[in-house]
Amino acid sequence: MVSSSVHHHRSTTKSTNKPFKSRHSTKSSLKAKNKGKVDDPSAISRKNHHQQVMSKIERRNKARQLQQTKSKDVERETRVFRGRDAAPRIVAVVPLCSDVSSAVTVKALMASLDIEGECPEAGIFTTWVERFKQKIQWIVLKRDMLAVLDGCKAADFVLFVLSANQEVDPFGEGMIRGIEAQGISNTHTVVQHLETIEPAKRRQDVKKSLLSYISHFFPTTTKIHETDSAQEAPNLIRSLCTSTPKGVHWRDDRSYMVAEEVRYEDGQLVVGGVVRGRGLKADRLVHIQGFGDFQIEKICAYPSTTSSRHTNADEMAVDGSPSAIQVLEVPTSEQEDLTELAPEEESMQDVADTVSEAGTTMSESRKGVLLDDHHYFEDDEYVKQAYEVPKQLPSGTSKYQAAWYLDGEDYGSDVGGDSEPEDEEMEMDETEARPEDGMEGLAGPSATTVAGTVYGDDAKSEMFLDPSPDQEFAQIAAFRNREAELAEDREFPDEIELQPNVLARERLARYRGLKSLRSSKWETSEDRPWQPEDWDRLAQIQDYRGMKNRVINEALIGGVQAGTRVLVYLRNGSPEVVQAFKPERPMVLWGLLRHEHKQAVVNVSITASTDYQGEAVKSKDELIIQIGPRRLHVNPLYSTAGGTGPNNVAKFERFLIPGRTSVATFVGPVTWGNVPVVAWKRGDGETDWELVGQGSFLGVDRDRVVAKRIVLTGHPFKIHKRMVTVRYMFFNREDVEWFKAMPLYTRRGRSGFIKESLGTHGYFKATFDGRINPQDAVAISLYKRVFPRGSTEFTE
Repeated sequence: MVSSSVHHHRSTTKSTNKPFKSRHSTKSSLKAKNKGKVDDPSAISRKNHHQQVMSKIERRNKARQLQQTKSKDVERETRVFRGRDAAPRIVAVVPLCSDVSSAVTVKALMASLDIEGECPEAGIFTTWVERFKQKIQWIVLKRDMLAVLDGCKAADFVLFVLSANQEVDPFGEGMIRGIEAQGISNTHTVVQHLETIEPAKRRQDVKKSLLSYISHFFPTTTKIHETDSAQEAPNLIRSLCTSTPKGVHWRDDRSYMVAEEVRYEDGQLVVGGVVRGRGLKADRLVHIQGFGDFQIEKICAYPSTTSSRHTNADEMAVDGSPSAIQVLEVPTSEQEDLTELAPEEESMQDVADTVSEAGTTMSESRKGVLLDDHHYFEDDEYVKQAYEVPKQLPSGTSKYQAAWYLDGEDYGSDVGGDSEPEDEEMEMDETEARPEDGMEGLAGPSATTVAGTVYGDDAKSEMFLDPSPDQEFAQIAAFRNREAELAEDREFPDEIELQPNVLARERLARYRGLKSLRSSKWETSEDRPWQPEDWDRLAQIQDYRGMKNRVINEALIGGVQAGTRVLVYLRNGSPEVVQAFKPERPMVLWGLLRHEHKQAVVNVSITASTDYQGEAVKSKDELIIQIGPRRLHVNPLYSTAGGTGPNNVAKFERFLIPGRTSVATFVGPVTWGNVPVVAWKRGDGETDWELVGQGSFLGVDRDRVVAKRIVLTGHPFKIHKRMVTVRYMFFNREDVEWFKAMPLYTRRGRSGFIKESLGTHGYFKATFDGRINPQDAVAISLYKRVFPRGSTEFTE
C-alpha cells in the first residue's frame, strides 16, 4: 500500500537568523538606540520658571497659592455687596419684543420670594431680598434705544425678556447689537407668554428655539427661564444675588453712579446715588450724558437718619438737618478746569509768503508741483535754452578744452573737417538726444501705433498740429462717453476728470505728489494755510500708551470708595438737568479720568455692519458715535486701517464700506483705554435707529496725516516703442509744465515720466520702462491733506 503524502510549502522565503547577543554593543548601535534621548533631566535648558521640573510639594504649594489669589480676587470683587450698607446689585430689564413688559417680569420675580413693594412701569427702585441678604436695584426699561443703552451700560446684570408668541423685530435686534457693542456684564434671559403655547409639549421646542437665537449673540447663555415657574423664578433671583458680576473693563477703570435723585438747590446741582467702579475724586470732572462735563463742589455722605436696610431707595429721603450731612471730600488746588483747548500763544509762528498765499495765486509763485518735500524746476538758473549745435572737436577733447575753441574758426584737418561723411553721422549719433530731435530722438526706424492704428516709418516724422476747439471738444466728449461704460470699474476709485476750461494748477493747488504713500516725507508746512484755526491748541500726546497707564493707575487710589452712598454737589449745574431726570430714562454720572475733557484729534476704528441697509455712509456724513460714557454728534473722516508707514500718512476713504474696518478721525475729547465705540444713524421716528458700525478707541494723534488721493488719467494717443504721446490728462501747456515732475504709471503696471509738452492743448510726450498697450490708461496720483471736523455733545 502506497502511503499518500501531501506537499507543504514553507510560509516565507525569508530566513531570520538568531539576533546577535552581546554584553557590549558598538558605539554606532548605542547612538541609534538613544537618538534624541537625554538621560539627565537637569541638562534640558528651560527658558523660564514655569518650565522647571517641580516636586510634588512644590506643585501643591503652587496650586494653593493660585487658589488663595483667586479667593482674594473674588473677595475684592464682592466686597462692595457685603455689609449692612452694601451697594445694591444693579439689574437692567430689557424687553426685546413689543408684547412683553419689563414690569411684569420684575413683579413675577418678586412674587416668587414674597417680596413686597411697588414696581413702576418704567424707572429705578431698590428691593431687599431677605433670603439672600442682598439688595437689588431694578432698572425697569421700555423699548427706548437711549434708555436701554444708558441703563445697560451701568448694570451688573442684564435681563432680556423674550416672547413665546412674537419674534424679535429689527429694533429689538438693534438693541441687542448696541448693548453687545458697548460692553455688557452678566446676562440672563426670561420668556413670557409661554403658557399660551398649545399643546404643552411644544413649549420645550419654543424654549430651545429661543435659546438658539439668544445664544447667537451671547454664547454663555445656557438656559431660558420662565417667570411663571415656581422653581425657575427663585433660582434666577438666587443667581442674581449670589453670582459675581464679571464687569466691563473700561467701565471698571472709572467711577460711576446711577442717579437716584437729582435736585437743584442754592445754585448747585445735587445728584445722589451709590458710587461704583473706582473711587470718586473731587479733583476730577464728572460727565452726564446729554449735558456735558461738570466740576465737583463737594462730595457728602448721604443722610442716614431715616434710611434702613429694609426700606426702598425711594423712601430714603434727606429729612436730616444740614448739620447731619458729612463732607467726605472737597476739591484741592489741583482740581481740573473746564478748559478744552490749550492757551493761545502770544507770538504765533510766521508763515512764509509763498505758502500763506491763496490757492489761486500759489501757482504764480511756484514753478512746479510739490513732489515729496521738494518743488522741482524752481531754481532761478533753470531757463530753457535753445538747442546749440555741438562744435566739431578733435576726439578726446575735454569740456574745459572745448571752451577755448571758437565758433566758425578753421582749426585744420585735425578738428575733423576732412572726416568722412560716415564718421560725421557716427559722431552725431553719439551725442545726447535733445527734445527738439523729435519723439523718437535718434532712434532707428520702428513701427508706430497711432490711436490703435499702425503706420509705417513716416509716422515719426509727421508734424504735430493742435486740433481746433470744436474738434477737441467733440473728441473729449466721445472719449468720456466710452469711459462712462467703465463707471463700475474699481481699479481707479479715485479717478477724476477735469474740464477743458479748468486750469489744473489752480484747481489742484493744494495737491502734491508722493513717490511712496508709506515712506515719502510729508511736508507739513505746506498745509498751514488750510489748517483749522485752533489746530495748534489741540492736545498733543507723544506717548499715548504710557500716559494711559499712568492715568489709569492714578485712579486706583484715593477718592470716595465704591459702595458709598453720597450726594455730589456740582458747581456749574443747570436746572435743565433736573427737568430731564425722568423715571423712564436712567441718568448716570460718570467720573472722568485726568485730561479727558481736553479736545484732541481722535482716531477710532470702525467696522461697518453688514446688516446696515440704509444709504451709503460717506465721509463727513453726520453720525451719532458713542465712546464709552460719551455720546457725540460727529462728522468723521475715514481712512485706511492697518497702521501707517514711517511718515504717519493714511489714505483717505470716501465711503465706509460694509464688512471692512476703517479709521474714523474727528476732533473730540480725549479718552483713555481701549474703549468700545458704537456708531448710529438716527431717523425721524422713535425706533429709527440703525447700527452703522462698531469698533474701539485707538488713540490721540494730531500728527497723523489723512491724505486724500485723486487720479488724473490720460489716453495714449501715439505709441512708438517706449515713447508715448498722451492727451486728455491736461488741456494747456502750463499745466503740463507744472506737473512735469510727477511720475506716471499705467493700469498694467508700467511706470514713466513726462518728457516734454506738445502744442498748447495739453498733449505731452512720456517715456516708460516698456512698451504699453494702446488700451492702457496713463495716470498720476496726487494727494492733499484733509483736516477733521469737530464734535458736539449729543442732544435729542
